[in-house]
Amino acid sequence: MSLNKHFKSHFTVRGGYKGGNASIAAYEGKVYKLSSNENPNGASPLAVKAISDALVDLNRYPDQTDIRLREALELYYEKTVDKDQFICGNSGSEIINLVIKGFISMGDEVIISSPYFVPYKSFSLWAGAAVKDIPLKGANFELDIDGIVSACTERTRIVYLTSPNNPTGRHIPQEDLNSLLDKLPSDIVVLYDEVYWHFVEADDYCRGFELLKSYPNIIAINSFSKAYGLAALRIGYGYMSKEVAAYLRQVRRPFLLPKLNIDAAIAALSDSSFIKMTVDVVLSGKRLLKNEFDKLNLSYLETQANFFFVYPPMDADKFVEELEKRGILIRPLNNFGASGFVRITIGNEEANKALILALQEILS
Repeated sequence: MSLNKHFKSHFTVRGGYKGGNASIAAYEGKVYKLSSNENPNGASPLAVKAISDALVDLNRYPDQTDIRLREALELYYEKTVDKDQFICGNSGSEIINLVIKGFISMGDEVIISSPYFVPYKSFSLWAGAAVKDIPLKGANFELDIDGIVSACTERTRIVYLTSPNNPTGRHIPQEDLNSLLDKLPSDIVVLYDEVYWHFVEADDYCRGFELLKSYPNIIAINSFSKAYGLAALRIGYGYMSKEVAAYLRQVRRPFLLPKLNIDAAIAALSDSSFIKMTVDVVLSGKRLLKNEFDKLNLSYLETQANFFFVYPPMDADKFVEELEKRGILIRPLNNFGASGFVRITIGNEEANKALILALQEILS
């Protein structure tokens, strides 16, 4: 008798996360990976040194808890967020999964807004939740506040918000956030994904710790993969009320975070010069690409992140293929609920110029 009779149906749901392409098999020249929103400057040098220094202790078990990193985060946030409000994990996605584990039971509901970061949906389905999609509306992909509120029921447990949004790059203005949060029942978790906050220029952007002052149902998600350049280490964190953090901390495994990851993250938090350089490179690249996109009549959304949401003037898969022929990797967005669109990461100067040259060849 096969064991598949015991398989849980919600575990077998397909459509999980697929990372951006990392190589082009048939291309022999230099490849520019603009498909995964990675740091164009590499990793924080202080973090790299911390990893090197920690290599002598590979025979030792790592920290049993995340307290060292939580204490470093408390200092980084200048004690506006207490160390007991943080939970650290192996990527921001793991924190999302922990929140789902803590709040979702079979048959509960969550609300997403397409286009969306795929794990919101897939992780929730794997927990047995029903997923309601209230799409972003209009040409500018704005939050449908009334639609989200109307979709809430007694079984709604989590509303996913992302600012800036992946993949559109749009932020949620503070006025809209307050309007939605005032209307939502206070017993619904609002998972506020802010992993791209370093690149925001908008005056009306709001961080999660500011929202927490008035809305204790906020759980903010962050990552060391973007601005800090530590994507390979898969380290992230969330912050929330002390009550919620203490609850979720009960189900964390001991020795969860490798010592190298903890040491690297603590060092990266102090590397302000690297962060400034990264932000400067992204913002200057954004200005350059916007100017060239306009010259080429390439449709895109204004972005507050380190990538562009682009509507190519041809079939999206064909557009991706043509760029790959020229050594440029970008991301088609069917998997994100944005068929016909692509996402292009802002690279360093060399990568951006290579992209521009390729686009000129394709669109001319």
